[in-house]
Amino acid sequence: MTVLADRTKLIKPSVTLAIAAKAGKLRAEGVDVVNFSAGEPDFDTPEHIKAAAHDALRKGQTKYTDVKGIEPLRAAIAQKYLAEYGLSYRKEDVLVSCGAKHSLYNLLQAVVNPGDEVLIPAPYWVSYADMALLAGGVPKLILTDESTGFRIKPEQLQAGLTAKTKVFFLNSPCNPTGATYSKDELLAIGQVLEKHQCLIFADDIYEKIIYDGFEVHNLIALCPNLRERTIIINGVSKTYAMTGWRIGYCLGASDIIAAAGKIQSQSTSNPTSIAQWAALEAVRGPQDAVAMMVSEFQKRRNVIVERLNTIPGISCLKPEGAFYVFPNISGLIGKSTNGKQLSSPCDVADFLLEEAKVAGVPGEDFGSQQHIRFSYATSLEDIEKGCGRIREAVAKLT
Repeated sequence: MTVLADRTKLIKPSVTLAIAAKAGKLRAEGVDVVNFSAGEPDFDTPEHIKAAAHDALRKGQTKYTDVKGIEPLRAAIAQKYLAEYGLSYRKEDVLVSCGAKHSLYNLLQAVVNPGDEVLIPAPYWVSYADMALLAGGVPKLILTDESTGFRIKPEQLQAGLTAKTKVFFLNSPCNPTGATYSKDELLAIGQVLEKHQCLIFADDIYEKIIYDGFEVHNLIALCPNLRERTIIINGVSKTYAMTGWRIGYCLGASDIIAAAGKIQSQSTSNPTSIAQWAALEAVRGPQDAVAMMVSEFQKRRNVIVERLNTIPGISCLKPEGAFYVFPNISGLIGKSTNGKQLSSPCDVADFLLEEAKVAGVPGEDFGSQQHIRFSYATSLEDIEKGCGRIREAVAKLT
């Protein structure tokens, strides 16, 4: 008798979690592992945000809230987009969820029918494709590489869009590559999308983590005709070092937001009340800590890119945003260690963990057979140590 639902067969086991489990086991055994796999800032949540959570506890704000989230937070999110991008939303157009990942899941469940195509630029964040499959959709990839800075070209988008395309994903800055679209690039993409009727999911979770004076632009602000078809997804996890607080949100057309809220009402109900009050302080309170974290990330990015590019067999672009690098390790594929040939990014990640005691995330989970993701959300000391270990390990390959 078959016990499990067929949908469980659609999604693949996470290579990321397998590497993380192995790294965790080594650390539990007392091994010094340099962790380049973390998808979260290593900074603590700013004190004024934690104080807001304490205040919420003292005031007894510990009960159920509106499924969509507390009104002050939804209003503050709407105000943020008015102040920063000139976009006017009502609080009814905002849904607060248990992280941006939850926002994306709710949205896909709300809009995707069986057989609908979900168009995803690759490399992509690991959950996009699997969440599309769970909604009955068909993930369709647009492949990019270093030649375009991991950014899709308008002609690629045009070729990928079909009558079956229900959703197009836009993630800028991008996880895992850090690639960020310029104003002109976004305008060109928007002009293609204006000719089609698909929905656009703009995943802006890394919008504040950008470097070298690069300016992030909003697709709707540049292409107002796309407003009714574009849903913005964001959250407080990355910008404010609040990954464990689990607060994300989406905003857009009221009918889509209401449908996503209906999905949420039958799964989690509201996000944690205390975390919502903390998120309110994050969104509307002082932003000094954000600038400090971004400044430190930029220093770390510069160091890790420089160090990786000195290692034979590895080449690494300098990303414009987020806190990841996505080095090309194809020069290591085919080499051997102890009689075992490295035939994939997963093999390379395994080798680096076992030999160098450095944890990274293999490219397979992101749609690449030539790359590995390293996070520089760790100290400069660990970056120097980790890159040195990688150099020593790679030198042993034959």
